[in-house]
This record gives sequence, C-alpha cells and structure tokens, in this order.
Amino acid sequence: MDFFDAVQTRRSTRIYEPRLVENDKLRQILDTINAAPSAGNLQAYDVVVVKDDQLKDALAAAAWDQICIARAPVVLVFCSVPKRSAERFQRRSADLFCIQDAAIAASYGQLAATALGLSSVWVGSFDAQEAKKVIDAPAYADPVSIMPIGYPAETPPPSPRRPLDDLVYEEKIHTQRQNIA
Repeated sequence: MDFFDAVQTRRSTRIYEPRLVENDKLRQILDTINAAPSAGNLQAYDVVVVKDDQLKDALAAAAWDQICIARAPVVLVFCSVPKRSAERFQRRSADLFCIQDAAIAASYGQLAATALGLSSVWVGSFDAQEAKKVIDAPAYADPVSIMPIGYPAETPPPSPRRPLDDLVYEEKIHTQRQNIA
C-alpha cells in the first residue's frame, strides 16, 4: 500500500476477526517500529509483544475493560525508557524525549499494520502501574500506549479532521495571535 493511502485509510478499529496475525507481518511491523526516528537515535523505548490470552485479558482489565485488547490476536505495549536517553539529554529527555520516541514508534507501527491490511487502535487510557505489572516490565520502563492489532472486522468511517486553516499558521500569523492574547 502506498504511504499516503495508509495514512488516509488508517482507522481506530476495536473489533477484529478471530484469525492470527502472520509472523512475517508482525515482523514487518516490528522492523518498521525499529526504523522510526528517535531523539539522538537512542530509541528510548521498549516494545512488548503480547499474544497470551490471559495477559491480554489482564491488560484489558488494566485499561478499564477495553475488550478490544483482549480480543485482538496480538497486542503491542510501548514503554518509554527514560534512562536510555537521559544519560545524553538529561532532564528534558527523561520527561519528554523518551515518551516522544515511544509515540513515534507506535505511530510507525500503526501505519505499518495498515499497509499490511491489518488494523489497530491506540489505547492511552489505562492504569500504567497495573499494565506494567501485567507485562512484567522492568522498573525503568513506563507503559505509554497499548496497541491491539488484527484483521479488522469493522470499517469505521473516517473521523472528522480540523480544516488546515484552523490547524496551520504561518510565522507572522502565529506571532500576531500570540500578541493579541
């Protein structure tokens, strides 16, 4: 699938067919995640692949019963690793860069899944400490997002988007807006 088609056709899907994601497709998604840019190329994140039904159920419970997690054939949990980049970038990295790295990696994963005919949803609403226990994450890793992936059993309509003139500002306009406030 063309990159722009993947961007335009990606949907947040919460209902999946009961078929497994092929290992080669999962590997392609993980390779794409690994290719994502990161601050200082330090890749201050880890990705946990969850296929076990009991662990998926526990993750769903940690996400306030978001059943799409339990019913997806594979779930990726993206964890920021502040210490991996803090050694180079200090405080800002520990507070921000590692989270940005994990978010960029997750975005690449979503687009790769779409390009392969799969679907996903970004789950950000969950008890991070409980999710951390479920995946047995080390103390230095913090879950940022949970991403169920599978073959879509639904095709949600596109979500409305803001018009570009409400979203994008040229430098002069943005400066004027700041002065008005």
